[in-house]
Amino acid sequence: MLGPMSVSISIGYLGELRCEAVHGPSGNVLQTDAPRDNHGKGEAFSPTDLVATALGTCMATTMALVARQHGVELAGTKVTVRKEMSAEPPRRIARLVADVTVPLPAAHELRERLEHAAHACPVARSLHPDTALPVTFVWQG
Repeated sequence: MLGPMSVSISIGYLGELRCEAVHGPSGNVLQTDAPRDNHGKGEAFSPTDLVATALGTCMATTMALVARQHGVELAGTKVTVRKEMSAEPPRRIARLVADVTVPLPAAHELRERLEHAAHACPVARSLHPDTALPVTFVWQG
């Protein structure tokens, strides 16, 4: 039995370097494919692409949770994450470069809290310390 903070994800290998993952609570399904530079077809997110995706969505969600606590809506926020793999073995994510565009003015009273929330999101805190995580914020209010 899963605890209240647990989620089960079932993964099956489909062959041809592809997997299918089923999110236990919702039943949503996604497929992964190895990237072209690692013998795959690159026709779906790679596992490391999902790490970059997790970082960007976690940043946006964590910022939105903080904003919501203060009655501020962050709809329209955009996050772009560029994943850079290491050039030298072992193969790993070397850098995840995030650009966060927030539809609020630069002088907004929550700016510092929101930027801190992005940097401190659970995914960012879970990544290996050797993975560089530079973040640029653009405030457009």
